[in-house]
Amino acid sequence: MEAKAIARYVRISARKARLVADEVRGYDYLEAKDILKLTNKRAADMILNVVESAAANAVVLDNTIDEKDLYIKKIYVDDGPFLKRFRARARGRASKIRKRQSHITVVLSN
Repeated sequence: MEAKAIARYVRISARKARLVADEVRGYDYLEAKDILKLTNKRAADMILNVVESAAANAVVLDNTIDEKDLYIKKIYVDDGPFLKRFRARARGRASKIRKRQSHITVVLSN
């Protein structure tokens, strides 16, 4: 049985979030939760929220499931759309600022 959770339009670049996602791929749910709580990155809190949501989805799908049996089967971070902004530059010009977003997907299995 698989349970899935997706966080869309998260305001962090996918490259930064992938560093944290790679740390917990394949771990047990409880162990991954501990790792994310102790990781000193901004993306860790965002990924922890999605992992806990996937665990809650698993419990809703099947009441007999125990959290100790769950593990992270898949976790991936995709690029989302950019927020496009402009900054004034010298001589009347402007340069682009691309504020990146990402979509975080977690699949738990037992």
